Formats: sequence, C-alpha cells, structure tokens
Amino acid sequence: MDNKIIIGLAEKIEVLGKEKSRRVLARIDTGAATSSIDVTLASYLNLGPIIKVKSVRSSLGRDKRPVVRAKIRIKGFEVSGYFTVSDRSHMKYPVLIGRNLLKKIPVLIDPSIKSDK
Repeated sequence: MDNKIIIGLAEKIEVLGKEKSRRVLARIDTGAATSSIDVTLASYLNLGPIIKVKSVRSSLGRDKRPVVRAKIRIKGFEVSGYFTVSDRSHMKYPVLIGRNLLKKIPVLIDPSIKSDK
C-alpha cells in the first residue's frame, strides 16, 4: 500500500483535450477492460484522430466503437490511454475508467468512498 492513492467507485477527473479540458465525474469500473468517453464530450474536447474501431461487448450486445487516445488527470496523476467513444448521454457518468488506465496509476479502490458529488 506504499504510495497508493485511494479512490472510490466515482471520482472527479479532468479530461485534457488538445486546447481545452473539462472536469467531470467518472465511473471507476474494474470490470471494464477499456475506458469509454461520451461522444459529445470527445467532440467538445476535439479528441482524435480515430485510431481504430473496436468491437465491444456491452449489456446491449456487441457494438463497434471508434477508439481515440486521451489524457486524464485523477488525484494529481496524469495518464493517457485509449477510450472507446459512445453515446453515454443516458448514463450518469460521461466517462468510464477501465483497467487499461487503472493499471497505469498507483491506485486502490475503496467502494465505501463517496466521491460522486
């Protein structure tokens, strides 16, 4: 547990675009292999180019989604990685942080922490 930051299941993050950034509440999901970002937020931040198209399994079945590279700041750490782009407008969190980014930062997840405000 040396030098690890402790986060909850929802955390305030900053998504860093090419010329601007946006602070949002993100869902921390250790069950998700890849992180995901809402299409409107990705467009606002001018994220891109699309690197590839990935087949993703979700609760609705299989879907093909574009993938972009983006950088986030969480609890003072900056990390960049791949995000699938999808319509998350009907969801509470515009960004989902999956294992592909979580493994890049020294983090422990405590589900009892309430950071969703």
